[in-house]
Amino acid sequence: MENYTYNSFNLQLEGLIVSKESTYTVFLFLFFSYLLIIVANVGIAILVFIDKNLHQPMYLLFCNLPLNDVLGNSIMVPRLLLDMLRPPSERIISYYECVIQAFTTHIFGTTAHTVLMIMAFDRYVAICNPLRYAAIMTNKMVIKLTVSAWGVSFMLVGILLGLTIRLNRCRTLITNPYCDNASLFKLSCEDVFINNVYGLTFVVVLVTVSIGSTVLTYTKIAVVCLMSNNKSLNRKALKTCSTHLFAYLIMISSGTLIIILHRFPQYSDYRKMAAILFHIIPGCLNPIIYGVQSKEIQKFLSQSFQLRKVLPSFKC
Repeated sequence: MENYTYNSFNLQLEGLIVSKESTYTVFLFLFFSYLLIIVANVGIAILVFIDKNLHQPMYLLFCNLPLNDVLGNSIMVPRLLLDMLRPPSERIISYYECVIQAFTTHIFGTTAHTVLMIMAFDRYVAICNPLRYAAIMTNKMVIKLTVSAWGVSFMLVGILLGLTIRLNRCRTLITNPYCDNASLFKLSCEDVFINNVYGLTFVVVLVTVSIGSTVLTYTKIAVVCLMSNNKSLNRKALKTCSTHLFAYLIMISSGTLIIILHRFPQYSDYRKMAAILFHIIPGCLNPIIYGVQSKEIQKFLSQSFQLRKVLPSFKC
């Protein structure tokens, strides 16, 4: 039987393995990507908060994405950058820090699905029931949808990590750039059958419900648009839905690539990079996509730049 003395509280992270020649190139790429994520996402969230014209359900629900992107990347990327500057033997992380990192990593991935689902519901109501939109998408409903999106994520991931932290550990090496559930339960010499079953069920149910609800929502929207002769409605539907759908496809593509590469151990280094890009790519592109597509955000930014140009000339 395994002994509790094996439960070391200091773990070693393998980190991101790159050649010496490309270390600083990868480091700078990750560093500036992280800066873009923080500046763009925090900027969009502040913009929505201060501009009353953006106090609409669509933008209030969207604010969950910047929050999720900042949270998911802030726990993972800074630690990854520090480890890249350290020799492998000094990439030490405490068990509790590793559990927190794994928890936030899975919260990030799960909430990305749930938030995009509630955003799809908002678009469905706006296009398929425009006359009842104000009555349905009240502030109370926005709060309920937001709490549901985060609550489901916390519950599912809490069970996932709860099944893992009950295990005794006999290993100390995390064979991953950062901590996640799989790398944690692989430290155990006990039977992890339940962990594998719940983890697989968790992923299958989440992805199935996410894709299923999105396909159903957009099918109904497409039917309404095809049956309507209102070109203005169709143009608005195409613009708002293409933005949401593009963000969704980026998230699904990034996640699917990781799952595919898991089946090919010889490409483990590519899988690790794909796992990092799963955090970075949506975080960089989401605020840009919504910023470019939104007339309200474009109007606010253009007014801000014009005001800055007027103020210096006024002082002169």
